[in-house]
Amino acid sequence: MHAVRSFLLVILACSLAACTTPGPSYSSFDEYRTQTRQLIEQRRAFLAKEGKGMQAELEWNSPQEWRPAGLAAVSGGAAPARGVLLVHGLGDSPWSFHDLGQRLAERGFLVRTVLLPGHGTRPDDLIAPGIADWRGLVREQVALLKRDLGGRGHGGQVWLGGFSTGANLVTEYALDDDAIAGLLLFSPAFRSDTDIDWLAPWVAWARPWLRERDPNRPDQSPVRYLITPTNGFSLFWRSSYAVRSRLADKPFEKPALLVTTANDSVVDVGFTLQAFQQSFTHPASRLVWYGALPQEVGADRAPPPRVLVRTDRLPERRISQFSHMGLLFAPDNPLYGEAGSLRLCWNGQAPETVPRCEAGETVWYSDWGYREDGKIHARLTYNPYFDWQFQVLEGVLGGAADMQRADGRSDATARRAVDAPATGASGDGGARAY
Repeated sequence: MHAVRSFLLVILACSLAACTTPGPSYSSFDEYRTQTRQLIEQRRAFLAKEGKGMQAELEWNSPQEWRPAGLAAVSGGAAPARGVLLVHGLGDSPWSFHDLGQRLAERGFLVRTVLLPGHGTRPDDLIAPGIADWRGLVREQVALLKRDLGGRGHGGQVWLGGFSTGANLVTEYALDDDAIAGLLLFSPAFRSDTDIDWLAPWVAWARPWLRERDPNRPDQSPVRYLITPTNGFSLFWRSSYAVRSRLADKPFEKPALLVTTANDSVVDVGFTLQAFQQSFTHPASRLVWYGALPQEVGADRAPPPRVLVRTDRLPERRISQFSHMGLLFAPDNPLYGEAGSLRLCWNGQAPETVPRCEAGETVWYSDWGYREDGKIHARLTYNPYFDWQFQVLEGVLGGAADMQRADGRSDATARRAVDAPATGASGDGGARAY
């Protein structure tokens, strides 16, 4: 009996702490990127069967670096003064930041993306990692970015960004590192839309896959997994539980941009709104909300302070609603854009509609599981408001710089520094900001 009790205690301890072995350590980002590419080459289940296509998949899934124009490599010449580390979500890849990374580099940032352990190869590889592996990678890459910014002995301004689970990881880290200048969070997954996600760490021990694999469905696309082992959901839960606990104890007082959509099929967006209002306290922070605000907030009233709202139903683009994954991609993204080469037809629709979608029939776009009579819905994989959203992001970045230069500026002045006029995307005209 004592032995059984001890065994159960070990399981509980490992479940909460995510027992794992220490990950590798890298002396530079270049070394990390090179070794990660080698791992992908060795382990990946490539969809392409010839050299050019395989090379593209390798590149899309590998960690990336974008340097500001005109600056030499870190080892020589002037180092950038500002940097951003971007962390993808569960089942995704560095491709998530293909558009954002280039834009930030054009604005003078050294931008880096990482590949979380277990990703970029095959879904089975997500069975092995623990949350400590993911946290350790973030911690190590932040340290390398700090070292490579601002010249010798001068330091630099470090921002962190993340999508979904990646947003959880960078927020948890930033709450313990006062040197982080701010956060850029896209579809932050602080809490899922299900009440039973906490079971995943327990179930993962006995059942590696929650669903049997369907031989008629692909396991992965060129840039993301389409199935997830139970351990992946377990790591997601650990990241969300940890960040909720930390935010309950300590607000994030630096500037932050949060972007979410009311019809997110993965995240409890009501909690995201609540967390923004209570825990992201800097006057330059902004929440971009696509779709109708919750009724308890007052959908017919003006948005709360620091919240910007735009409609997510755009019939002229055949968009019924925005999606969890689409917020990060520009309309001209070569894979996920309006005319992109990847169409996600497995989208919670009636099975007989999938072949029609894959055959190129005219479809509408939505998040997972949305259905409407007479329409086939593929996943919406781009953001029609991408240019405007980046303007808001620049405002948050600028607001942070203004705060550094002028202590004691009023909240009203900070809001004026952030709320630039909205232009570009079609839909409901300008965004509302209060």
